[in-house]
Amino acid sequence: MDTRELSDFFEKLEKTSSRIEITKTLALLFGKLKSDEADKVVYMVLGRLAPSYESVVFNVAEAMMIRSISEAYGVPVDKVKKTYKSMGDLGLTAESYAKSGSNITVNELYSTLYKIAEEGGEQSVERKVAGLSALLSKLDAKSVRFIARIPIGKLRLGFSDKTVLDALSWMEVGDKSKTGVLERTYEVLPDAGKLAAKVKKVGIDRASENMSPQVGTPVAPMLPQRLKSTTEMVKKMGEVAVEPKFDGLRVQIHFEEGKPARAFTRNLNNISEMFPELLDIGKYLKAKSVILDSEAIGVDEKTKKFADFQTTMNRRRKHNIAESARNTPLRFQIFDIMFLDGKNMMQKEYLERRRVLEKVIKKNKIFSVDESIATDDPKVIKDIHEKYLKMGLEGVMVKKTTSKYVPGRTGWRWVKMKEVEEARGKLADTVDAVVMGYTRGKGKRVSFGVGQFLAGILDKEKIKTITKVGTGLTDEQFRELNKRLKKIVVKSIPKEYEVHKDLEPDYWVSPEVVVELAADELTKSPKHTAGLALRFPRLVKFRDDKPVSQATSLGEIKKLYKLQRT
Repeated sequence: MDTRELSDFFEKLEKTSSRIEITKTLALLFGKLKSDEADKVVYMVLGRLAPSYESVVFNVAEAMMIRSISEAYGVPVDKVKKTYKSMGDLGLTAESYAKSGSNITVNELYSTLYKIAEEGGEQSVERKVAGLSALLSKLDAKSVRFIARIPIGKLRLGFSDKTVLDALSWMEVGDKSKTGVLERTYEVLPDAGKLAAKVKKVGIDRASENMSPQVGTPVAPMLPQRLKSTTEMVKKMGEVAVEPKFDGLRVQIHFEEGKPARAFTRNLNNISEMFPELLDIGKYLKAKSVILDSEAIGVDEKTKKFADFQTTMNRRRKHNIAESARNTPLRFQIFDIMFLDGKNMMQKEYLERRRVLEKVIKKNKIFSVDESIATDDPKVIKDIHEKYLKMGLEGVMVKKTTSKYVPGRTGWRWVKMKEVEEARGKLADTVDAVVMGYTRGKGKRVSFGVGQFLAGILDKEKIKTITKVGTGLTDEQFRELNKRLKKIVVKSIPKEYEVHKDLEPDYWVSPEVVVELAADELTKSPKHTAGLALRFPRLVKFRDDKPVSQATSLGEIKKLYKLQRT
């Protein structure tokens, strides 16, 4: 396939809002691809060059793209800036100067973009600008419109990996009946591009056979449901294991003898360089290769108590890692094992995984296996919960002792029980919401840049409003919110947002920032598109460890509403 044909599909996808029509269009696109094109095209339609865990980023700022457009078409930088200010879109800006252009294949396009992304070191900015200007000058106007958006992270066609899986099913069987098979495969090896290439070669069924985790490729994490009643927990799950609930950073650890250990967040981002402790993990393992699930928690050196979430999150900074490690020592609370020495542990029951885990981790002060108590007595669960609360922890995680490790939040396998009554609100749990836009404040808040923000939750691939938040933030939180949001302002409402006209903010932002909100209760709402609204919402913290895809869903909100009424 060549770039002209690919850009025709880009244009059609951009103009389409119907989820089913987007799926059909992608299926048609995938059907036209060769197997050696499929992975590259999937990455590009998603606006990237690789799965997120490979950390392939362009590091191309808007100023660099403006220079690239200037050099590609021989237009003064100031004129390009003026056009950009008028149009508000660098893709449209580049298109306005583009000439007829030649034609290149999608493989050539991908290879060129990848080479630009890999540029680093001295004079790398100049090489990136030169590479981009040379690429733009080759392309026709329509191709330029879309390709110019990719390096600056602005190619947002309104769908995610989930729609790609739907489209692969549609391509093969004409409906979404095989999406479930693809989703289970994707959860173990979350690379939509690689999966698409494999499906093109051998079909969905063969591509999904005998899936096992691979060291170095993050597994989609298993997530808990919510319940307040310990009696109901036992009723739904039978015998359970009760573990402490820490307020830390979920970290998946991958180790293979002879190679550096790797660490991934729950949103599958590679953050290995932020944990120098992992350099020596091999000394504490009775294993040649292993994948572990853990919670990293900062430790206050003076009090020897666990630090709060924001202090722990300081370790995610990309600079001064050694100093940060000294200031915020970490302990890794290991609570599960998914892979061991070539064996897939995900299909084993919890108690068996637990026995294996305790044998794998040698006794040490950095990597510690969580305490776990098996019971079918609701009172025991409650007593343990209260014990951990007094220790300053968040409460307990309750796990069905016969459950396998199943990615995602499905069934009654894991349940979290958190204390939120006094400090965080009367609702049974907090809500992880997506910031959709914001309104400038009045009075004192003018200096903050943000007076109120609109927040939403997920309904499949749509984001529906559930609240506006303008109180319960500290001055510092207002300033931090402004700092984050002004970087992601977009000119028009993103395709995935569903918002009542009376709730539209002054500024729309792309769906990137996830915040944890507490509230007193959920009420029915005629204007919020979720159908329910948070009453007296307040910001608990920024959830930098969570991707938008793991924000609270409409289904979970409805369960919380039902819990509230019981």
